[in-house]
Amino acid sequence: MDQLNLSEAEWRKRLTPEQYHVLREAGTERAFAGALTDNKAAGVYRCAACQTELFDAADKFDSGSGWPSFTQPIVPTAVTDHSDRSHGMNRTETRCARCDSHQGHVFPDGPPPTGLRYCINSVALDFRPRRQDDGKADGGKADAA
Repeated sequence: MDQLNLSEAEWRKRLTPEQYHVLREAGTERAFAGALTDNKAAGVYRCAACQTELFDAADKFDSGSGWPSFTQPIVPTAVTDHSDRSHGMNRTETRCARCDSHQGHVFPDGPPPTGLRYCINSVALDFRPRRQDDGKADGGKADAA
């Protein structure tokens, strides 16, 4: 996967202030406030910063946490995990493997088959619904950055 490395000034141009806070400063949106929390449509969730496909709607579940939750990334190499000891907690942060943007956290309390709960900020994602005719996500190719 080709890495996308931009200056912070370029990220600020590309992203809304809320997206910048979450994706580049590891912020968190309020629970139950995200537009994608209750989304049940078939499709693919992409990184809002670089359009890399991260999660499939088939792996989404209602965790009751207030954030979109997934059992696994679309492919294991789509995300990277990092130790996060902020806020007096020991958690595992999840970032987009292509652009290193913060997505959320992964916890070991999810349902089968993985037992994982990827708890992801809605603002960090761009949802592309699946087309009816071929089962593939609509919306074209990922942006060439």
